[in-house]
Amino acid sequence: MAEESNDEENVELNLHSTGETLRRAREEKNLSLDDIAKKTRIPHRHLESIENGDFDALPGRTYAIGFAKSYARSVGLVDATIGSQLRAEMEEQGHGAYQPESSGYDPASPSSIPPRYLAWTAGAIALLVLIGFLVWRSFVLNPDDVTQVAESDTTATAAPTAAGSNAQTVTNSVTTPPSDGTVVLTATEPVWMKIYDAEGNRLFEDEMAAGDTFTVPADADDPQILTGRPDALTVTIDGQVVPQLGTGERTIKDVGVSAAALLAREQGEDQAADLSSD
Repeated sequence: MAEESNDEENVELNLHSTGETLRRAREEKNLSLDDIAKKTRIPHRHLESIENGDFDALPGRTYAIGFAKSYARSVGLVDATIGSQLRAEMEEQGHGAYQPESSGYDPASPSSIPPRYLAWTAGAIALLVLIGFLVWRSFVLNPDDVTQVAESDTTATAAPTAAGSNAQTVTNSVTTPPSDGTVVLTATEPVWMKIYDAEGNRLFEDEMAAGDTFTVPADADDPQILTGRPDALTVTIDGQVVPQLGTGERTIKDVGVSAAALLAREQGEDQAADLSSD
């Protein structure tokens, strides 16, 4: 009886696309996409793309299959069956490039990102501890010792200030990298990315381990990037680090990674910062 049940389920799945099968199962349970998103922690837009078969809007084949399996479990379907069907469906549509299916992708969730106020709180506590120590020392030591300590503190403070001034001078003397410089993307932790040109031709598509690098071809026509973790990539032009491509809170797509595009983007951010400060 169990085999007959599985055969009937496989026949039913083959009559519809993977997205249609998932949607029907969801509606039978009177669930919305928001309900599935809360249960699986998969962004609403990715669930909608799976139902519509819009694989170009998903961050790679590996993630699409993982998302579909999680979706299947949440509506009572066999995840392995759904995964196999979606894999075959994507291969038929030209999305069959190999990617390791154990990437462990975890959709970005605001709750998983440490709030900035924690850093400010830690800094404030450290400052209070330092002030308390100085006050205690002023009561314990005699006036002569306090004077000597104050002088040593002044000297110690002046040294970092001078060092900071020299560092700033060195930083200001760094020249802007050339617009035709060599762009290198380095993974600081496991991250999947796809690099393609203006015509959509794939230049690179794979998961990079921490420390892996990819050099953008100098002759590529307007190279662009698609990735769900831009914060896990360090970007350099001729060895000089440029601002990150994103924060990792959302997937980026069609972002230029040529030297000229990166420099134009950096200049645009500087101008925006100047306007906001005014």
